[in-house]
Amino acid sequence: MVSKLAGLIVALCAGSCAVASSPSFPQPGKPIRILVGVAAGGGTDITARLVAEKLQALAGVPVVVENRPGASMMLAAAETARSAPDGHTLLYTPDSALTQAPHVHDSVPYNPMKSFTPISLGAVGSVVLVAHESLGVNTVKEFVSYAKAHPRTLTYASAGIGTAFHIYGEMLNRQAGLDMEHIPYKGAGDVGKDLLAGRIQAMFAAGSGALQFTKTGKVKMLGVAAPRRNDLLPGVPTLAEQGYRDFDIDTWLGWLGPAHMPPEIVDKLHRMFAQILAESDIRKRFREAAYEAQASTPAEMASLLQASYDRWGSLIRQVRPAK
Repeated sequence: MVSKLAGLIVALCAGSCAVASSPSFPQPGKPIRILVGVAAGGGTDITARLVAEKLQALAGVPVVVENRPGASMMLAAAETARSAPDGHTLLYTPDSALTQAPHVHDSVPYNPMKSFTPISLGAVGSVVLVAHESLGVNTVKEFVSYAKAHPRTLTYASAGIGTAFHIYGEMLNRQAGLDMEHIPYKGAGDVGKDLLAGRIQAMFAAGSGALQFTKTGKVKMLGVAAPRRNDLLPGVPTLAEQGYRDFDIDTWLGWLGPAHMPPEIVDKLHRMFAQILAESDIRKRFREAAYEAQASTPAEMASLLQASYDRWGSLIRQVRPAK
């Protein structure tokens, strides 16, 4: 009898201790910070703020988007990796910071596979080669011909060293035998201003930026770097269709937290993101920014991160871009 009672007490204690130690999320009154590695105004920032508004309503606490542009989008990732794994600091990032920059930079303040907890995919998009209208080109072939006719005078910009925009530029240099000069910027906002002004001639841009640029009439979309045409960018052929290989990787935006987040918190956030990204108004607004809203399970996000990291690593080793 005594032994049975003792066993019951132990079981009850274990149960109560488990309840007591279960993480409380969200913590009442404590804001959720969404760190974004780009400046305000671009597609990543816009979609982050759309989700933040919905997340605030679901979580019942303030949700704040904080921009950390610079260092090839690594500043936001590094700050997230240093944060407490309580669900109140989240990273919303283009894949560049996790799958490309670590292969290019000698010193990266985090391990993309160990410093984060994958939560959900956020969106899928495309990268587009665009050129200033003053070049008078309409296709990638015409752009390459122009570049060869004007050696060492053409510049292309990117949102930072080690981003997809940079890597694709170096891939085109290599495959087409060009000598375009790379001009890195801290974010898409600044590079857009210089592109529209004609101070730089070309860039690989996110689909959202490409759409904004072309609406001015000063920039033309020449080719989509994706496995297939993007119906959000009508009439723009892929680079593969125009004879250039390996420009076939979907770009994505993902939700992650610091390493060692409790599974209960990860599950709760994942379910919130899945609900938000399925809403018709969110899907419509994402499409206006040239993104497809898309959630995933944490396991699917982890698999995508690993696969993207491996694929980009292989391409970057072939291209060996300047740092």
